[in-house]
Amino acid sequence: MPYRPPLVPFETFVADPPDLPVRVAGDDGPAVVGRAEVVGTDVDGVTLKGATSDGDALVVRVEAAGDGVIRVRLAEDPQARSRSARILPLVTPQSRPARVEVDATRVRVEVGALVAEIRLDPWRLRFLTPDGRVLLTQDGGTQDISGRWRTLPFGRSRAEGRPVAWHESFVAPGDERFVGFGEKFTPLDKRGQRALMWNFDAFGSESDRSHKCVPFYLSNRGYGVLVDSGLPVEFDVCQSTHSSVQILVPDDVLDYYVLAGPTPAEVLDRFDSLTGRPYLPPKWAFGSWISSGFYPDSQQQVLDRARRIRERGIPCDVLHLDCYWQVDGNWSDMRWDAEQFPDPAGMLATLAGQGFRVCLWINPYISADSPLFAEAAGNGFFLTRPDGDPYVADVWHGSHAASAIVDFTDPAATDWFTNLLRPLLEQGVAVFKTDFAEGVPADAVAANGMTGVELHNVYSLLFNDAVSAVTREVAGHDTVWARSSFLGGQRHSAQWSGDVNATWPALASTMRGGLSHGLSGVPFWSHDTGGFHGTPEPDLYVRWTQFGALSPLVRLHGTTSRLPWDFPAEAERDAVAALRLRYRLLPYLYSAAAVAARTGAPMMRALLVDTPDDPTAWTRDLEYRLGTDLLVAPMYDPTGRRTVYLPDGDDWIDAGTGETHAGGRHVPVDVPLSRAPLFVRRGALLPLGPAADRVTDGPFPEVTLVSWGGVTGRTVVCDVDGDTVVEAVRDGDTLRVTSDGPLRLAGVALAPVADATPPTRLVLNGEPVPALPFGGLFD
Repeated sequence: MPYRPPLVPFETFVADPPDLPVRVAGDDGPAVVGRAEVVGTDVDGVTLKGATSDGDALVVRVEAAGDGVIRVRLAEDPQARSRSARILPLVTPQSRPARVEVDATRVRVEVGALVAEIRLDPWRLRFLTPDGRVLLTQDGGTQDISGRWRTLPFGRSRAEGRPVAWHESFVAPGDERFVGFGEKFTPLDKRGQRALMWNFDAFGSESDRSHKCVPFYLSNRGYGVLVDSGLPVEFDVCQSTHSSVQILVPDDVLDYYVLAGPTPAEVLDRFDSLTGRPYLPPKWAFGSWISSGFYPDSQQQVLDRARRIRERGIPCDVLHLDCYWQVDGNWSDMRWDAEQFPDPAGMLATLAGQGFRVCLWINPYISADSPLFAEAAGNGFFLTRPDGDPYVADVWHGSHAASAIVDFTDPAATDWFTNLLRPLLEQGVAVFKTDFAEGVPADAVAANGMTGVELHNVYSLLFNDAVSAVTREVAGHDTVWARSSFLGGQRHSAQWSGDVNATWPALASTMRGGLSHGLSGVPFWSHDTGGFHGTPEPDLYVRWTQFGALSPLVRLHGTTSRLPWDFPAEAERDAVAALRLRYRLLPYLYSAAAVAARTGAPMMRALLVDTPDDPTAWTRDLEYRLGTDLLVAPMYDPTGRRTVYLPDGDDWIDAGTGETHAGGRHVPVDVPLSRAPLFVRRGALLPLGPAADRVTDGPFPEVTLVSWGGVTGRTVVCDVDGDTVVEAVRDGDTLRVTSDGPLRLAGVALAPVADATPPTRLVLNGEPVPALPFGGLFD
């Protein structure tokens, strides 16, 4: 397999992707659509009969699927759908009439901001803006001097007499850049890469393996492409040839959508209209989560941790208990280890009284050693082998007993599984960490007849759907903390990056994965702060905690302790300071989260989201905007030095020094371990809360508005009781601030900015007020 590194003596992954056949000399080539004739038109689009190079005929459908969205289908049967649709739909096209024009040689389908233009003979399809700018053009396929196909055009291929894959190719201009495809840990621009849509147990976050694939990408030319298939779709992004993007779909239909922009934010908004809006987690989920770690635990240890967290003033809202809340070796049978946790209900009540919520680790695998195994197997609740026996597989890669895989295509199995979770929620557990779910083998068989290949990717959605549904029923919210996901998985908030190594390079690649996932429609993402595998050196622990505290969500977790007091006193001080800064920023962070849930734009924003016309923004993948007004540049080098690119169009204030820098330039930074490289957009109105060690229920208490630069600006502060629009207008020496909404605004502060002339007079909602004291974000 191409995913096994050479000279590695042992590596186990029970769910390798199936390889597509390789043509040998003398095999028939692909069946390519060469010309077409119109069969009919309707209010939505056009149906055509496409004649292929092998003398066959296929149905082509080009239709409106939403405002600025055009759907293209190629199949034998016009009613064909993806095999994954047998269990759940991945894409829901939106009703939108199209303007269809047909003449003897061409067809034009216009849907708002997007036009499909079809030449009938010879066949060619391209997509344009209404004013005629070409966005995307089909590639007729690339052949080298030997006559071999390097990329395959619009059509399908057979092997051994049966169809094996559909294919499409698009011309890739030399300066085009491509981002997305889910949580990919490789460089942000995927040009020159091959993105396979197959969920892996990725063994970290430093390869092209991914726990969370999304068959969708964005281009800097102002469009996106979404493929509706749960099978292992492959995107060859200018790898086989630098001039073409090839899509291979081993399914029963080629079914894709082109989404107009022109901006990435507009593309993501249209993407969500097709695949679902992100779920906004409850406010407490934006506090810090602190884990027991992946090592033995007990009720007394949990209570001692909670006590010390509160005594030391460490901000925390969620205590996560990993595998060892269950009996070692019985994972995951969702039952407390009665010896180590003799009174879980009492423990949960005590923790609730201290202001903690509790998260429990689970996965969809039942160990062959678990007492529950025989019951579930006897009832047929597991995926099976082709011979009908339960599929018991080494999902733990040799480190723990083999396990069976719960079959969520079977309603009875799903009910059985969720009935194991319901008592835990009723006992007081707040949320579950839904680990694994990437291990459905290709040759498994599900109760509904799906094969493992058909089920593999969408299995993670079924698992998380089941857990979020029972959580909503009992706890009143949909949040899970998920490792694996697929197309539409933004409905499962939150997601984290898996078992990353505790190293400096791994911090950087983890950041790339989060930015890539955010550009795939998933705004609420996190990572194992401190790194999962190994023990971080103290400086790395601090820098990773700074990164985590300025991520959409934050959890400290690893194979060894990530508790601040288990590191030197200086490291504890600096790590806790990062968490305290997060809690002060919560009104700003929650506002950014609310906007992300409404629009699909990420909280952790690759620079290209807000400055798509800045070419450098499409290449920077080790920094990001958090919301629109903060620019975060996590330190990934132990020297404390790095270069930060400040995006064009704004001036940026160094939050540590108050120095202002013009945008559109690279700035070297050298920051002490006590603070992260952080910049604030000049003109920002930053809402800050008071110092706190937990998130309060209900609206935020008094919020201070900090003006960066004392100039005209505007912001919207979102809370559970509604939005508040805040505007500042600089009028000579006066800054007039007005607020419209329920926000409890304590007053206005002026950030220290080195080259700014601060106003001498502040007026808040028509009343003169003194400026509130503000020493800076890091004080």
